[in-house]
Amino acid sequence: MGKFLILSLLLMIISGCVQTGESNSNSIFIDCGSTSNETVDGRKWIGDLSSEGNFSVGNLGANINASTATLNGDSVFEPLYKTARLFTNSLNYTFKGVWGNHFVRLHFCPFPFENLNVNESSFSVSANGLRLVSELNVPNEIAYKNLEFQRSGINSSWFSLIKEFIIVVNSEAFVLEFSPSGGSFGFINAIEIVPLVDELFAGSINKVGGNAVSLNVSERGSETMYRLNVGGPEIKPAQDSNGWRMWEVDSSYMITADAGFEIHNSSNITYASMNDSIVAPLPVYETARTMSETEVLEKRFNMSWKFEVHPGFEYLIRLHFCELLYEKARQRVFKIYINNRTAFENFDVFDRAGGINKAYHVDFLEPISSKINTLWIQLGPDTAAGAAGTDALLNGLEIFKLSQNGNLAYIDRFNALEESMGNSKSLTLWIGVGAGLASVVFLAVITILIIYFCRFRREDFTKKSCSRWRAGSSRGATVSNTYARGSLGGGQSVFGSMPTIRVGKWFTLAEILAATDKFDEALLIGVGGFGKVYRGEIDDGTLVAIKRANPQSQQGLTEFETEIEMLSKLRHRHLVSMIGFCDEQKEMILVYEYMGNGTLRSHLFGSDLPPLTWKQRLEVCIGAARGLHYLHTGAERGIIHRDVKTTNILLDENFVAKMSDFGLSKTGPALDHTHVSTAVKGSFGYLDPEYFRRQQLSEKSDVYSFGVVLLEVVCARAVINPTLPKDQINLAEWAMKWQRKKLLHTIIDPRLNDKYCPESLKTFGEIAEKCLADEGKIRPTMGEVLWHLEYALQLHDAWIRTNEAESSCRVESEGAQADEQIGESSNLKASTPTDHLC
Repeated sequence: MGKFLILSLLLMIISGCVQTGESNSNSIFIDCGSTSNETVDGRKWIGDLSSEGNFSVGNLGANINASTATLNGDSVFEPLYKTARLFTNSLNYTFKGVWGNHFVRLHFCPFPFENLNVNESSFSVSANGLRLVSELNVPNEIAYKNLEFQRSGINSSWFSLIKEFIIVVNSEAFVLEFSPSGGSFGFINAIEIVPLVDELFAGSINKVGGNAVSLNVSERGSETMYRLNVGGPEIKPAQDSNGWRMWEVDSSYMITADAGFEIHNSSNITYASMNDSIVAPLPVYETARTMSETEVLEKRFNMSWKFEVHPGFEYLIRLHFCELLYEKARQRVFKIYINNRTAFENFDVFDRAGGINKAYHVDFLEPISSKINTLWIQLGPDTAAGAAGTDALLNGLEIFKLSQNGNLAYIDRFNALEESMGNSKSLTLWIGVGAGLASVVFLAVITILIIYFCRFRREDFTKKSCSRWRAGSSRGATVSNTYARGSLGGGQSVFGSMPTIRVGKWFTLAEILAATDKFDEALLIGVGGFGKVYRGEIDDGTLVAIKRANPQSQQGLTEFETEIEMLSKLRHRHLVSMIGFCDEQKEMILVYEYMGNGTLRSHLFGSDLPPLTWKQRLEVCIGAARGLHYLHTGAERGIIHRDVKTTNILLDENFVAKMSDFGLSKTGPALDHTHVSTAVKGSFGYLDPEYFRRQQLSEKSDVYSFGVVLLEVVCARAVINPTLPKDQINLAEWAMKWQRKKLLHTIIDPRLNDKYCPESLKTFGEIAEKCLADEGKIRPTMGEVLWHLEYALQLHDAWIRTNEAESSCRVESEGAQADEQIGESSNLKASTPTDHLC
């Protein structure tokens, strides 16, 4: 038995060596524009002007060989990039004796060409009739790639471009044809043609969300869009003996790099199948990325990668796996999502590969509509699978674009880049003009302010607007900070620094009475423990909400003081803003921005207002989450709202959500503490049970209350309804029973009429469930809740776009059928008179 294993191993090694040698010996490497040969990266590159090589160059006399002495890059291919073949007419390279599947790589590196502006180059490339690129502008594409990296926070200095295609050659001659666009020119620095001994793709492939389909991928021709070594360093071509492929690092494509950390293990890794040896080199499987801090619930979020792709094509996504840690099945089980849809559930690398340290890959097919230009790959825990760990793992990732009707070319993206660059130039001009005008305005404002200040200094005008307004409470609480009459706005930085002087407009009581028509009850829009809220209109016609404190309510006065204190510190788009105040004749009044659409609750139930769509509900929740996230993180110690509920989430005229009512708010714990010990306050049904039991308040108490809000948004019913059966009275308890069964959709607001993405609702329910965890320490932060809600919105938007595309196709199809029926009917009518006469 031992001899048999040794013999088998030797045969595998010999077979691999033969395949590698055959691949390398039949490869063609061309240094374009060069008269001599060059050894680069361990390979011999033949100058296209030399007499060597099994190829010919057509129409060479009409083209130019260009060269440069220096380049500002550090590519391993730099010696090849110092020469190029320029063409102003059609140029072709013809290869004899090239059969089967091949990697075809085209190298482009723009450098100054004599009498030609490389930025104006534009050309197309075809391979045996398969259109590879159209109207390619290399500098634009390089600039676009650098721009995408910079948007991801990566310092990038790409100076060259490599286009890789996988092409099957089934004729005696293989012709690469380069054609300049009308009046332009093109160039090429180097060409690689590397044979694939085995087919890289299987005959059938799993379609995302569907069954396996047969596509003859190897026969179609494809372009390599991305090839990543996940969790590891860049793999150079010389390290990949079965194709000379380049593997990028993955971090620049991750949405949140901290969502996964790198692991390494280079011992005893083998391929799960002998045929897999061509799929990827072993170094790809020696590193991986796994999920960060899976022991803590709020850290259990998907690892996500986002890619720019070309609309209107089908994509093959290849994921590479190798279990490096666990020695048993069911210890790491996770889900795979592609473009916001579940591609695979209960994925167990150990089980599918056949053990630890076994290299394995899986392919998926994903069509991209003409309206989408992004592709998301996500891996996340499958908590329902009963695995020992809620983790995910990925070693490598490749994305291939498949040809459509003999075409791989796409050009709109780069036209868009040119347009954006043009817009950028216009923007620069306007910025310059604006800066000049701003300087003049700034000087004028400074002058006016100086005159204004001097005038008030002479008049010795100061007013203490909140001067010792004492409530009837036993502790004699006071509110005493100076306001500057007539001053507006200011006071709060985006990072949460707090002003020492409260800022707002000082209103006279006469102005308040005029704005509310003497507190006309017809303008009443709310009542609370603090008093009443009226709709009003101030001098300039602005609608405002005017909160009038009730001096007889000790609770109201205490909350009112807190509200003044908090609103003096806070400025955020998703927090209701205070415009000013009034403190005449024992009245204490606050003036807020008016929220035209009232409370969130009024749009969920208890009124005849039209129901919110699922997208509107998601956007409202996202806005409220942003406001709470700002409260928790915007100040040094943070602020705990303590009364999160749907009546305290207000909607403006554009349905932008804003948190309101900070009367119960509390400054968060110091950095070395986890909670604030305080008496229990809040609204029944929303109260954090841990806070209720221990009287220990933390930011996670707001998270719990927000979880109840999420369920209220889904179910559109009151959080406490005593008229319902006993098991349905408490919304949080009742809804969680259905959520844990993965049946939340059965109790959703029926007015949504199935006009929502099921995957979006699933994500929404999962984050609500995490918010309602019994222990605060395992609830997510508001930042993490916000991330998941935004993801749920992305899922819904993608679902809407897909449905619209399918609906459009269906309408067009029905229209064509109708036209056909009308035509047949017309023909029938035209023939009827003749038949009658006969």
